[in-house]
Amino acid sequence: MNPWLLEHWQQLTGGVDFAWPWLLLALPAPLLLRWLLPPVPARRAALQVPYGDALRRVASGSAPGRPGGIGPWPWIAWALLCLAAARPQQLGEIQQPPQAGRDLMIAIDLSGSMEERDMLLDGRRTDRLTVAKAVIADFLERRSGDRVGLIVFGSRAYALTPLTRDLASVAEQLQASVVGLPGRATAIGDAIALASKRLQERPDGQRVLILLTDGVNTEGSLDPLRAAELARATGVRVHTIALGGSESRPQTFFGMQVTPTRMAFDEQTLQKVAELTGGRSFVARDTDQLAGIYAEIETLEPVEFAGERVRPRIERYLWPLVAAVACLLPIWLAPWLMPLLRERGA
Repeated sequence: MNPWLLEHWQQLTGGVDFAWPWLLLALPAPLLLRWLLPPVPARRAALQVPYGDALRRVASGSAPGRPGGIGPWPWIAWALLCLAAARPQQLGEIQQPPQAGRDLMIAIDLSGSMEERDMLLDGRRTDRLTVAKAVIADFLERRSGDRVGLIVFGSRAYALTPLTRDLASVAEQLQASVVGLPGRATAIGDAIALASKRLQERPDGQRVLILLTDGVNTEGSLDPLRAAELARATGVRVHTIALGGSESRPQTFFGMQVTPTRMAFDEQTLQKVAELTGGRSFVARDTDQLAGIYAEIETLEPVEFAGERVRPRIERYLWPLVAAVACLLPIWLAPWLMPLLRERGA
């Protein structure tokens, strides 16, 4: 239809349109049937009722006390039913819902050192991986609208889940991860390179990698700084988190206390990776610090953009349907009302 005609038609009808306009072709169907079908031959009634004359007058359009009988009401009801069947719809107000969306990869270290029990969770000493899982799971619950993917790395890097809005699946894969699954060494550079490859096709400005590790790059085919340069070239922003308690768990050996030793991670390299890609570098030595880091990352990546403008269609078929029922109701009630009218007339 011509856009000018469509605009003026919507103005004239208040924005009402029909989902199935072809059903309006059924409007002349009763007239066609009346014209095409042969007349019903008159037959003698098999059953006589006390108010049979009154019913015949109703059928012929001459009910007592009502000039013209039922008149045009059946025709009006049919037209309204056809309108209801065509599903009239009215355009609502234009809406532009806000959306918050980022393409986010999470890379988590599953090397052997993640078994170190030097962190507290709910007051109990536990291993680093368990703490990381708890904090990341809470982080995922607040990322509605994001596409999130999960990478695990040890001696090699693997993508457990692609970028997806099904964050429940990402959390499920995260909880199923175990130390040593991709090997017990640490290939930080390979994890960065794999995440960059997964993110390179996504929109600019929304490519983010959060890399959590507790060690030093000891294996892999790519140096972390070289991988960071590749990430920068593909527009990926890398936030690094160095995880580890301030000291390892004290142990005893034949009753003697062993002096606690600090767990080393390559904080300097992680800082350079973040700087090269425009990200931030963090250090978490306990559960509260790790949770605070993920909360800060959430504020660092608030990329909000407006959603597509839409005009919802509101169904209006109920209006003509109710009107049709109102037109037919007196006709349906006529057989019960006629005896009452006769009694009053008598």
